[in-house]
Amino acid sequence: MNWYELVFEVIDMRSFSNLWYWIALAVAWSTTSHWVLGVPYDMVLRARRHGGQAQQDLEDMVRITTNRLLYILKMTGPVLLAFVCFVLVSLGIMAFYYNIEIAQALFLLAFPMSIVGGLTFRTAARIVREMIRGEALQKTLATHRVVTQGIGMLSIFVTAMYGMYQNMSLGALGQ
Repeated sequence: MNWYELVFEVIDMRSFSNLWYWIALAVAWSTTSHWVLGVPYDMVLRARRHGGQAQQDLEDMVRITTNRLLYILKMTGPVLLAFVCFVLVSLGIMAFYYNIEIAQALFLLAFPMSIVGGLTFRTAARIVREMIRGEALQKTLATHRVVTQGIGMLSIFVTAMYGMYQNMSLGALGQ
């Protein structure tokens, strides 16, 4: 037995039974729900509690990030959409037609994140279009965060159920 076989025997390299995948999934969703439109959510809470300069800082930060997001969308929108669709379809085919476990794991992470990305662009456009400021901005960011957390909870639940199914079905086969 060479070192390569030994490493793969000792460390389970399957995605759904690997602790590092679940840590990465939790960190990804935790980070996504904390950074609302590129703004840390504690800024929203500080603006809600203290107002004044904290509110001005929040509005400045949101203005900067929404303008940046909308610039990216304006410059690369169709190309970005085509690339994301290509990656998701490729992962989906590899995952569920060819039954490649790493593609399944990546698809179950990337697909819901792409939905959150779309919602982020939509919310940024709404903030700029309606010129949302003050308490309405705080409420918009809080609503976006709740929706993101809901998508994250559903995604983690579906991923956990699918991962358990994969582990039990592959474990029964002895692979």
